[in-house]
Amino acid sequence: MSAKIMSNSNGIVTVKITGKLTYPELVTLQKSIMGIIGPQGCICILISLENFQGWSKEGDWDDMSFMSINDPYINKMAIVGKRKWERLVLMFTAQEIREFPIKYCQPNDLRAANAWLAE
Repeated sequence: MSAKIMSNSNGIVTVKITGKLTYPELVTLQKSIMGIIGPQGCICILISLENFQGWSKEGDWDDMSFMSINDPYINKMAIVGKRKWERLVLMFTAQEIREFPIKYCQPNDLRAANAWLAE
């Protein structure tokens, strides 16, 4: 598994997640994003799921501290991945209660996801 920031350009932070996401990897990724939010202020996030296999069972997945502290500084989030993960990923990201819009796109819609984030 790998979760890492691939780029930070024009207010869009691009993250790549492959394999099975573990809780420690999520926490490390969140800390990196917080380090970007600090100096930049508001950002958009593009998450690319490649060969995604879900989440590990271990960890405090109910921890909402990142969301409560950082959501005011996130304008939009686009997630690009296979259709089979859409429902679960949107539930995992708590799309229904977030303060910003989250859009899920298919892999062939990467350009559209970037364009939506840049609007």
